[in-house]
Amino acid sequence: MPKALARASDGRPWCARAVDTLVEGGCDEVVVVLGAMAETALHLVPAHAEVVLARDWADGPAASLRAGLAACGAEVAVVTLVDLPDLTPRSVARLLAGADVTTVARATYGGRPGHPVVIGRQHWPVFTDDRRPGEVLAALGAASVDCSALGGGDDIDHRPRDLL
Repeated sequence: MPKALARASDGRPWCARAVDTLVEGGCDEVVVVLGAMAETALHLVPAHAEVVLARDWADGPAASLRAGLAACGAEVAVVTLVDLPDLTPRSVARLLAGADVTTVARATYGGRPGHPVVIGRQHWPVFTDDRRPGEVLAALGAASVDCSALGGGDDIDHRPRDLL
């Protein structure tokens, strides 16, 4: 099942939770990129978020990132995943603090790289090839921003019991 269709144990869609976390963390505009089963997930996205379809989603994470960056009108993009049940607005705000068009930074949790990631518009063209986004971030020398105490480091790949 695509993770965009998942819901928390209280029934709240993960998409809605992720959008609200970004807004509460300081994002003025939120773009949700949908791929597999997009037409089914569409109704789970809050009305105040823009939806973009990554038609080539099966090509991997880079395809979804490219679609999202192409639709983003801001100078700085905050990139996160839908399957981060503990991501907090404070982590988003910490990454956004002082970010500008030249910024490339990613949250770390206990020394492990994670999300959110902040990418200034100056660097968006680098994400046009088929390299995995993590490889591109490493090549750009992304700054590490410790968010360990703020929550949000475990994605669903590490906590499968959360998948409904």
